Amino acid sequence: MASPTNPGGRPRQPSLAQLRAFAAVAEHLHFREAAAEIGMSQPALSGAVSALEETLGVQLLERTTRKVLLSPAGERVAVRAQAVLDAVGALMEEAEAARAPFTGVLRLGVIPTVAPYLLPAVLRLVHDTYPELDLQVHEEQTTSLLDGLAHGRLDLLLLAVPLGVPQVTEIPLFDEDFVLVAPKEHWLGGRGDIPRAALKQLDLLLLDEGHCLRDQALDICREAGRDENTPVTTSAAGLSTLVQLVAGGLGVTLLPRTALRVETARNDLLTTGYFADPAPSRRIALAMRSGSARQPEFEEFAAALRGAMRGLPVRVVEG
Repeated sequence: MASPTNPGGRPRQPSLAQLRAFAAVAEHLHFREAAAEIGMSQPALSGAVSALEETLGVQLLERTTRKVLLSPAGERVAVRAQAVLDAVGALMEEAEAARAPFTGVLRLGVIPTVAPYLLPAVLRLVHDTYPELDLQVHEEQTTSLLDGLAHGRLDLLLLAVPLGVPQVTEIPLFDEDFVLVAPKEHWLGGRGDIPRAALKQLDLLLLDEGHCLRDQALDICREAGRDENTPVTTSAAGLSTLVQLVAGGLGVTLLPRTALRVETARNDLLTTGYFADPAPSRRIALAMRSGSARQPEFEEFAAALRGAMRGLPVRVVEG
């Protein structure tokens, strides 16, 4: 298939819309899912991909009645197309950063076990200090947030670290301890010196798979010597439900200190206990794409956040 040319004899150039459509199809191998991701109708998406094939003079997809496959040429072009889109995203980010800092849009991704407890402080800070900043908040689990950061859907993340992900830079904010939450008459309630070893045999309730807080809690239990075969009841999609299960006597759970007041207030069926030093803890940080043009802005934002969170039950990590 020969590559089409313009009237002047120059090869035609693919458009960004065509590359974006093809990259979405290459990722999902499904026209409906790809169209939904980039906000394009399915016929328009199909037309854009066909136009790209015509422009490049190669067949990119193998279409059947049941599935979509990449041709050998499509596999190679998909890598190049994503690189072009990433470069364009970096160009737009560079241009945005060239304007006055803390103006325009900031798309902030936050994990569910942080959002309800820290967002009030974040929103007050933005309202009072950065009134020209258009903050857009997206609450998602860690895997989804990292995908959004990598593909330019999100600019900055607020989540638990370490992530251990290449090309992602972490800016630490604070450490916070975990607290044991148990039914009212539990034998560990009210104690301030609970040994980690107590976790070995407790009936432990945790969040569903996919929540980083679940993984952190399991790591703490393993460090405490809990047998990996000791059953863990997993029944809750969120901390509020988890705490209600504890209040119902189904077991105990671990809550980060910032969530404690919100989730246990006005519930007289619960008791809390604190671990002996050093208590199990987690670190919360901002995360950005390494080399981001907005890095100085994000580092200044992190410093302001540390100041805004000094009233919370956390240990601020000095930058």
